[in-house]
Amino acid sequence: MSGDILQRLTETLESRKSAAPDSSYVARLFSKGDDAILKKVIEEAGEVLLAAKEGDPAHLVYEVADLWFHSMVLLAQHGLTADAVLLELARREGISGIAEKAARKQE
Repeated sequence: MSGDILQRLTETLESRKSAAPDSSYVARLFSKGDDAILKKVIEEAGEVLLAAKEGDPAHLVYEVADLWFHSMVLLAQHGLTADAVLLELARREGISGIAEKAARKQE
């Protein structure tokens, strides 16, 4: 299920890149460029934090969905998809967070 929705969303986002800005919210975001998209990601991240502090699980899930969505818009803006993030998570699987951070410092 999760892979299906990510694939459908990726396809929808890709189609919105060439759509007229007045045809959809996402097309308008793409037309405004990185600054508008980044502003939405930051806004949604803040709303996730507030929802987490509120303690309402349903609200937290709702806000995380908004954050993931806008993060996917940002990825699409840069020619990337959720698959790139999933591959990175798979790469990290089974690696200690401490070891992973230490390896980054050596690069």
